[in-house]
Amino acid sequence: MGIQHVLAMFGSTVLAALFFSGIGTVIFYIVTGGKVPSYVGSSFGFIGVVVSATGYTYSPGAGLNPRTDVAAGGILICGIVYGCIGLIVLVAGVKWVEVIMPPVVTGTVVMTIGIHLSTSAFQSATSTSFDGWMAFTTIMLICLISIYAPGMLKRIPILIGMIIGYLISFGVGWSGKGPAIDYTEVYSAKWFAAPTFTKPVFEPQAISIIVPVCIVLLAENLGHIKAVSAMTERPLDKYLGRALVGDAIATIVSAAAGGPGTTTYAENIGVMAVTNIFSTLIFLVAAIIAIFLGFIQKFGAAIHTIPSGVFGGLSIILFGLITISGARIWVENQVDFKDSRNMLVAGIPVIIGAAMQSTLKWGNFQLDGIGLPTYTAILLYQLLRGWDNLGELFKRKQRERSSNQSSDALSV
Repeated sequence: MGIQHVLAMFGSTVLAALFFSGIGTVIFYIVTGGKVPSYVGSSFGFIGVVVSATGYTYSPGAGLNPRTDVAAGGILICGIVYGCIGLIVLVAGVKWVEVIMPPVVTGTVVMTIGIHLSTSAFQSATSTSFDGWMAFTTIMLICLISIYAPGMLKRIPILIGMIIGYLISFGVGWSGKGPAIDYTEVYSAKWFAAPTFTKPVFEPQAISIIVPVCIVLLAENLGHIKAVSAMTERPLDKYLGRALVGDAIATIVSAAAGGPGTTTYAENIGVMAVTNIFSTLIFLVAAIIAIFLGFIQKFGAAIHTIPSGVFGGLSIILFGLITISGARIWVENQVDFKDSRNMLVAGIPVIIGAAMQSTLKWGNFQLDGIGLPTYTAILLYQLLRGWDNLGELFKRKQRERSSNQSSDALSV
């Protein structure tokens, strides 16, 4: 199970980032007291702003980002601001967050994450006709295993489906009926090597671009907590403050050594949805595995040999389950879609997230296909509250104040 969760976050976490994701998950586990089942890994929310802040453009053979130190400085400050928000939630409670981001907003954010990331999954699954068939085969394998496999095999459908899909692709390539898997990188890689660490550099412009991502991380974390709560049928909102602080510390530790910003991993929520296993110890095992694998260069190279079609099939399933987790938040919280406000708050961001595959820029401030829908959902809900909703919010505050005063009087 732990290996299955490690595989789930390979889409954006490799080697050095893999090492920091393991460290971050251990930190998250300790801070939350092992109460929140979640894996911490590198966040997609940072990709667009880091590219903008550093001016890095990827191309084959381009190598690593030469301004990783500048990105790390901005991410570290973002982690500090994010941690301050978490401390406020710990002290003031989660209610004010729910006022800003109620279920209609968090469900929308979760759904948007799944839909937005699905584009990369589909592209990976359909790069060639052969990839398309392998993606279809992998998806069918995972679905059939998750329903019909006996005993423990039914609990690890993603791992088994990936292995069988890989072996089928290898066999087809070996027979000459399809593209062969290239192992050149595996042969040339060293067995063991320590992750590369980088000292952060603090540049005001990079900081101003990267720090606003903390709002996206807050919405992501709240959405993930809601999604896991819905799947486990256990209220986890009381642990939100700890989750935010744990994620923030993980981000700070990672950035201090030149690693990526972190977040609780949506992909692993998809794994939990498939397996129906929510033990936090599994994530601790996954973290230890990730830390160990972060030192094995050949393992990182071997992961890169997973055929595009197989990986695309895995991603389609995971991102599809994340999308449905967003809808489940709406259903579990009985969001009323007869209310035009809720329809607008949910519909507009989801369409933006589905369609937007670029980055919008306003001076130094930039938003990608996850950040913009997140801000849009939050802003729309507040703008469209209406007088009745504002009045109800004011009355609820008065009731809470009266209740607290009554409790104080009784204690005296």
